[in-house]
Amino acid sequence: MSRAVFYYDLGSPYAYLAAERISGLFAEAEAEQPEWQPVLLGGLFAHFGRDSWGRGPEREAGMAECERRASAYGLPPIVWPEGWPGDMLTAMRVATFAKQAGRTVSFSLAAFRQQFAAGRDLSEPDNVYVAAAACELHPRALAKAVQTQSVKDGLRAATEAAAAAGVEGVPAVLVGERVFWGDDRLEEAVAAASG
Repeated sequence: MSRAVFYYDLGSPYAYLAAERISGLFAEAEAEQPEWQPVLLGGLFAHFGRDSWGRGPEREAGMAECERRASAYGLPPIVWPEGWPGDMLTAMRVATFAKQAGRTVSFSLAAFRQQFAAGRDLSEPDNVYVAAAACELHPRALAKAVQTQSVKDGLRAATEAAAAAGVEGVPAVLVGERVFWGDDRLEEAVAAASG
C-alpha cells in the first residue's frame, strides 16, 4: 500500500487539531508516518461548490466544538485570530515552499500554533514569517519564494490532485484510495494505514 497522505490548510482549526495528533497516532500504531501535503482549502471549496462553516450560521457552534476538542486532546486553549477565517494564500505558498525545502512538518506545526494557540492571524505575512523563522526558513527568502512560479504551481497542482482524489475538505487522510475526512476520523485512517 502506498504511503498515507495528510491534507491540510493552515487556516483550518480542525486541521490544526489533526496536525497536533497525527504523528503520535501513526507512531503508536507503528505505521509509516504520512506525507504532509499542503492544499488550498479555498481551491477545494471552489471545486466542490462549498464554503467555510466559519462564514456561516454554524460558526459559533463550530468554534465551540473546536475548543472542546482541543481541551479533550490536552492542547492549549484555542485563541481565535481576529478576522478568522482569513486569506491563507501566502501562508499556504510558504507551506508549499517548506515542503520543497524538506521542512513541511516543522513549519506547519509552528504556523498552526501561531494561528490557533497564539491567535496570530496568518493572513498577515509577518506572522507566517515568525513561524518560518522557528524552523530556519529566512523571511527574505520566503518573500521571494512565494512569488515563484514553481511554488504557485506546486500549491495549485497539489490542490487539484487532492480534489481529483476525492478530498473535499481538510483535514483529510488518503489511505490507498480511501479518504478519511475530518479530525474525528484520524484513528480510523491510522487503522487503515496500519492494517
